[in-house]
Amino acid sequence: MTSHAFEDAAELSFELTPDAVWNAIATGPGLTSWFMGATEVDREQGVVRTRMGDYSQDSTIVADDPGRRFAFRGAEAPDGRFFAMEFLIEARDSSSTVLRIVSSGFLPGDDWEDEYEAMVAGGRQYRHTLVEYLEHFSGRPGIAVAASTPLGDNDRRWVAMLADLGVAGSESPRGGRPDVAVGDAVALAPTGLEPITGVVDFVTAETLGVRSADGLLRFFRGHWAAGVGHHLFGETDAAAAAARWQAWLDAVAA
Repeated sequence: MTSHAFEDAAELSFELTPDAVWNAIATGPGLTSWFMGATEVDREQGVVRTRMGDYSQDSTIVADDPGRRFAFRGAEAPDGRFFAMEFLIEARDSSSTVLRIVSSGFLPGDDWEDEYEAMVAGGRQYRHTLVEYLEHFSGRPGIAVAASTPLGDNDRRWVAMLADLGVAGSESPRGGRPDVAVGDAVALAPTGLEPITGVVDFVTAETLGVRSADGLLRFFRGHWAAGVGHHLFGETDAAAAAARWQAWLDAVAA
């Protein structure tokens, strides 16, 4: 059996105060507004709790130096698998901040390469969403909305999702590719939901990201499921929003 220990780092610069960046990466409301899902930072218990649909993860806070460093680490599974995140903040002047993000962990098994590639791609998307949040929604409380399909033909479901949104495009090895480019203005028309106008801020063969006036919307075709992972800043009822998007998926991508 092969395995892989990994560490990936990225550096981001913002024309924002260190406090603004700290609030985004080291508080529950901040992380909820761009990271994996609804997140609680429980400093009293030393735990970061993340919930995304049926998925849940409790991570131990291993560093908490206000304004400078925040880090947490998931529990190690019996096979050695774990995942950890570290955020390092450096103030360049009174209104400029550099953020270094380090993700690390261990992937067991012979198929770790596929999982690692998916993890790297996901990390790239989350970092981009953080940039979009800080540049366009900093300080606005958001909700995380997750909905997904059950295991099945995700290639077909992805094509159906893109067609219903009105952005179906060229074929790719894993279904269709959105027929849009970063910077394009779009008007999405998901069946049964309010129309969405915005700008494409992220796109790959398996992901469509749209920034609207009140949200960062993410549609994806993953290895295990197809679905959505939105961050919405114009409403407060995450359960109701998730139910609407789940109903949409059930209708168009069953």
